[in-house]
Amino acid sequence: MTRPTPSTYRVKSFGCQMNVYDGERMAEMLAARGLTAAAEGEDADLVVLNTCHIREKASEKVYSEVGRLRREDGSRPLVAVAGCVAQAEGEEIRRRTRDVDIVVGPQAYHRLPGLIDTAVAGGHAVDTDMPADSKFGALPGRARRAAPSAFLTVQEGCDKFCTYCVVPYTRGAEVSRPWGQIMDEARALVDAGAREITLLGQNVNAWAHDGRYLHDLIEAMAGLSGLARIRYTTSHPNDMHDGLIAAHRDIDKLMPFLHLPVQSGSDRILKAMNRSHDADSYLRLIDRVRAARPDIAISGDYIVGFPGETDADFDATLKVVERIGHAQAFSFKYSPRPGTPAATMDGQVEAQVMDERLKRLQALIGQQQHAFNLASVGRDTTVLLERAGRHPGQLIGKSPWLQSVVVEQGAIGDLVDVRISAAGPNSLSGVIAQKEAA
Repeated sequence: MTRPTPSTYRVKSFGCQMNVYDGERMAEMLAARGLTAAAEGEDADLVVLNTCHIREKASEKVYSEVGRLRREDGSRPLVAVAGCVAQAEGEEIRRRTRDVDIVVGPQAYHRLPGLIDTAVAGGHAVDTDMPADSKFGALPGRARRAAPSAFLTVQEGCDKFCTYCVVPYTRGAEVSRPWGQIMDEARALVDAGAREITLLGQNVNAWAHDGRYLHDLIEAMAGLSGLARIRYTTSHPNDMHDGLIAAHRDIDKLMPFLHLPVQSGSDRILKAMNRSHDADSYLRLIDRVRAARPDIAISGDYIVGFPGETDADFDATLKVVERIGHAQAFSFKYSPRPGTPAATMDGQVEAQVMDERLKRLQALIGQQQHAFNLASVGRDTTVLLERAGRHPGQLIGKSPWLQSVVVEQGAIGDLVDVRISAAGPNSLSGVIAQKEAA
């Protein structure tokens, strides 16, 4: 059965920054095809659900989202499920519900326009291939207007095979985009108004091309006129090489912020996770980074309740957190992902125990984050204003240390000198410095 050709679209992305980037690129593809983004509150002819598969019951949440797209009159938009759930579930999605017309994996979304044509004609629109050719070369140029802070994917996939993680199966092997392609996209983003670019990858610091590495790429991007700030995420400790550490010391435009997941403080659990590092080597790495850039903010990821985790293992994690002193960190209860080795390991931890451990861990991380913010009060810094605040006249931006800062003046896209006047657990308040008359 044929369906009307869509003229409006909405892309809804879940999960990581790479999904946000992928969602932006899909939106640009649809705009290049002639579709218009649906206005807020209005129905769209095509809805793309760009999904994440990291957390538990991710696929069930997708079916709930699909169900909510049905309208009161019984009609529904053309529905595409993209991203990692699409890759993991594939044909099963269309077998479970007739309300999904298109299934496209994260390595095949450049084929979305053709899949739309197939679905409109009533055909079988499923593509979860991982083609050898890069999807990036098939994508349209970047939008003419960019946000003040923009994402740029430079690396995809993972070869680390942590035993809890689905990424190697949903995103494939580690692949680095070519140097020239990245630099062209960076220039286009700056020309479109981006003042800050965050380089993205599942293991972004594994990026390498023609004998050049991530620190070389950052150095080249720092030479772009109009680009004020560079960030990167997410990194793996095994790929945190000397050149990248030195870049934090030597490149002013590289912001003093590092997200470097450790996952556990227990060497026994780290081995079971196949993390290829121990707690001591991680802590020594953090010391080296801080020696190069003493004011750097450290962020991380932690999993509690990994199979076999004892009270002693969890205490070791708390000791690592105490030793590091985070500016922020993300923490999660372990959730079994089908097809991963950890899902069938002995010693699965009871939910009640995980809940209690997560509560203790998050309380400690919260204390550290608040202390980091309080230490900013009285500091003069530069803030990139990114969006409007909750109240009239308020603007929210980011400090170099990725803290949210609320001010009362300026314009979105401005880099403003601010004195931090107050700090809460999750944000700062500041006053824009008044320039003296010449």
